[in-house]
Amino acid sequence: MKDFVIRELKTKNIESELFKIGFDSCYINRAADKYRYKTFKIYGLTPAQANILKQTALALGADCGVHREVITGKVDFSDVILGGSLSELRKISERLKSQPFSLKNLGEKVELLIKNAQFEGTKLAGVLNLTPDSFSDGGKYMTPEDAYRHLIEMVEDGADLIDIGAESTRPYSQPVEPDEQIRRLKPVLELIKKENITTPVSIDTRSSEVARFVLDYGVKIINDVSGFDYDPKIADVVSEYNADVIIQHSKGSPENMQKNPEYEDVVEEIYLNLLDKIEFAHSKGIQNIIIDPGIGFGKTKEDNFEILDRIEEFYSLGCPVMVGVSRKSLLGVNNQDIELKDALSAAISYPLIKSGINYLRIHNVKLHKQLLTMAE
Repeated sequence: MKDFVIRELKTKNIESELFKIGFDSCYINRAADKYRYKTFKIYGLTPAQANILKQTALALGADCGVHREVITGKVDFSDVILGGSLSELRKISERLKSQPFSLKNLGEKVELLIKNAQFEGTKLAGVLNLTPDSFSDGGKYMTPEDAYRHLIEMVEDGADLIDIGAESTRPYSQPVEPDEQIRRLKPVLELIKKENITTPVSIDTRSSEVARFVLDYGVKIINDVSGFDYDPKIADVVSEYNADVIIQHSKGSPENMQKNPEYEDVVEEIYLNLLDKIEFAHSKGIQNIIIDPGIGFGKTKEDNFEILDRIEEFYSLGCPVMVGVSRKSLLGVNNQDIELKDALSAAISYPLIKSGINYLRIHNVKLHKQLLTMAE
């Protein structure tokens, strides 16, 4: 008797596998969603909401986990784990729209999350440090000429964005006064303006004073690694200029963030923290937001890899996601071995690209541009 041969499929191109077995080609696209699965955690449902959601999910062949006391009503609220194929989840979202207790809104949100968003490809944000003490290239680009030359090199290598910082925020670094940041930034911004560089520029600063100065110069994006915590007025400045903002998660400040950071669930805590910051930004009238979970900013090495392994969970925040792993200490390489750091950075970047990451913040643009071409 011939033995059965079974192979687990990990491919995202399930349409191709259906075609190869001779499945009806007219139905492939619809059928493929029955083999794609998503799991959501929904926070703070009432017992009535949770019970209706659970019964709806079970009736359609999906799964829904709730607090064991939901059925008795002994709890006021329950978080819920909802899982199923995209086909099942779409049917659930439709049925919820006709249910009471505000479940119509939940159905619409589930529907939004399972829509196949058009992925436009990963963009590269090249790092330009105008600092004497950055962990990777501190002191290399302190003159305007050297900084501008490196900026042009990154643009020619394929950078989609240039992220310029005049204050190091590496672990244990000290704050740089706004006046000094402006002194470092001004000549480079003047050269960018004079030479009519069209590649977008973001400024890495925590200071509302610096943000106002660079936005006056025509910069359109502020990258605040503190996520509005260091200088809350920066949100008002970004809103006033109708600028874009990169909101990063950071636990503590550079002076203390690596002193035994602790989390119960690092991904969930960062997710909820970023959600609060997004809502705060929206309350200020800021609409164009990129989020960054902040690799190395108040995280252990294990925390960092947990975040990278689960990076797709952050996509449901509804904002483009940026990640920066380039040349950071989680690579476990000494500061002198830049080539090895870049190679390891690219190795970590590859699965991020395949997962659909929107932005990679990197030092070696040329290498990562080659990586993107290979990944395509």
